[in-house]
Amino acid sequence: MAVSDRVRRQVEKRDLACWHCGSTEGLVLHHRRNRGMGGSKLIDTPQNLIRVCQAYNSLMESDPATASEAREFGHKLQSWRDVSDPLFDIPNLIWYTLTEAGEKVRTEAPSYLI
Repeated sequence: MAVSDRVRRQVEKRDLACWHCGSTEGLVLHHRRNRGMGGSKLIDTPQNLIRVCQAYNSLMESDPATASEAREFGHKLQSWRDVSDPLFDIPNLIWYTLTEAGEKVRTEAPSYLI
C-alpha cells in the first residue's frame, strides 16, 4: 500500500486504537472502500482509511460474517457507498464521520440502521 506519508500521519494521529476492539498494538491501515488490484490512489484519503488491528483486518478480508458486520459498522464499504458514510467506534459506542482533513466528527447512526 503506497499511502503518502502525510495521509498516513493524519490517520495515525486520528486513530489511536482499533475501531473494532480498541487495541493499540499492531495497528494497520485499512481501506474502507477497497482500491482493488492496483486501483486508484485517489481513494488513499483520510476519509477512506482507518487503523484497525491486524486480526480484524485479516478477518474482514477472509471471513464473510466479519465482512458483513464490518459493512454494517461502516468499516468496510461497498463500491457504491461513499466514504462520507458514518462509521462506528465499537469500543466507545460512538458514530463518526471522517473529514477530508483527517478528523472525526461525532454523528448519528445512519438511517438504514434506525
